[in-house]
Amino acid sequence: MTLDAAGTLAIDPLLDDAGTRIIVCCGSGGVGKTTTAAALGVRAAERGRKVVVLTIDPARRLAQSMGIDSLDNTPRRVKDVEGEGELHAMMLDMKRTFDEIVEAHADPERAKAILTNPFYQSLSAGFAGTQEYMAMEKLGQLRARDEWDLIVVDTPPSRSALDFLDAPKRLGSFLDGKFIKLLMAPAKMGGRAGMKFLNVGMSMMTGTLGKLLGGPFLHDVQTFVAAMDTMFGGFRTRADATYRLLQAPGTAFLVVAAPERDALREAAYFVERLAADDMPLAGLVLNRVHGSAAARLSAERALAAAESLEEDGAVESAENSVEISAEKRAENLDERGIVDQEGGKAGGRGSSVSSPEAAQSVKTVKSVKSVQPNKTAEPVETSGLSEAAESVNHAPSADDSVERLTAGLLRLHAERMQVLAREQRTRDRFAALHPEVKVAEVTALPGDVHDLAGLRTIGDRLAAGGSPAGAA
Repeated sequence: MTLDAAGTLAIDPLLDDAGTRIIVCCGSGGVGKTTTAAALGVRAAERGRKVVVLTIDPARRLAQSMGIDSLDNTPRRVKDVEGEGELHAMMLDMKRTFDEIVEAHADPERAKAILTNPFYQSLSAGFAGTQEYMAMEKLGQLRARDEWDLIVVDTPPSRSALDFLDAPKRLGSFLDGKFIKLLMAPAKMGGRAGMKFLNVGMSMMTGTLGKLLGGPFLHDVQTFVAAMDTMFGGFRTRADATYRLLQAPGTAFLVVAAPERDALREAAYFVERLAADDMPLAGLVLNRVHGSAAARLSAERALAAAESLEEDGAVESAENSVEISAEKRAENLDERGIVDQEGGKAGGRGSSVSSPEAAQSVKTVKSVKSVQPNKTAEPVETSGLSEAAESVNHAPSADDSVERLTAGLLRLHAERMQVLAREQRTRDRFAALHPEVKVAEVTALPGDVHDLAGLRTIGDRLAAGGSPAGAA
């Protein structure tokens, strides 16, 4: 079974459908959600729609790829988009979005008290779940404005893809939960008659909390709670409204994953969660899928061919070393087969006498390479020849270099085919679990995407959607 069993995810009909108003790209961190969201935005805009891409990626790669100096909490128009549509992009400013909520739902005096409160500043800057909650808030704001045909959301780079759905509820539960209500109780009961005994108990409780949390911190929390009293219900209400918006027919979820075991396991969890929450899943985008134009050559055959070439090359190299060593040895012999000496010493031992056997040996060694380049110079036997062969360094022949290069390429191909096989196994496991999920596969690019041209290439590959050569 392969991922094609469920059918290929058709991206262009999804982007062209006027009923599609929100596309949410979700998945675990590092699988290419930001690039996918940006590529979808570019393609939809160039096909005639007015699009805004909301990213929560702190790396700011989206701005760079779209040619914008910086992104902030306000949508910015992207230039150089071809076609009749428009593309806008923005990056979620978590704290600024929280500030806007406070300013919109509190009178100026109370808003000032909240915005300057130390506990609020910590909460709005980095409390667990705040980023995901504010992403939902911003999505709700953008949809309410009804200014764009399509909103593409790049979800936060969370440890788990499920954090995007769970964190807003967790934050809403905290802001509207028992702990907050407990902290609000002293302020609410302070002016009531007949509650002195209870106030004494509350004072004891807050005193204990003050020892655990620190008096100044507890005071900041109580001041924050008192100022936010009228707003807590609104957080839960808005979170629920945005949650219902994500379940609406105009929303489409795209689960983004890489062809790796952990990423696809996370994708499987997310698919199951979307189904449990009745959220519309469009399909799976499988990023960075490897392929090969020579897939018919298996890894086993490539490795066998590489080993054969390397063995042949090693034999030839050894034979060439023996030949060259024999030549050098012969060149250092006089006609009698004796090692040459300096002129003075030779003169003392008489004139040289030619040796027909030695001369024949020299001729044989010198002719070996030209006549039989792959044969050893067997007629030449001199003492110490093997040691000389090991010590001689020589440049490889052209044929030797080609064979080594070919063997190296074959080994690289074998590694690529092993990667393809591993990716196929992980895709098959996902398909076995969720055969109903449609898939668009995006072949890996040789480098990073850093401009509109790169985003268009990703968009083209998303639209093609099929398995790359050798991947199926």
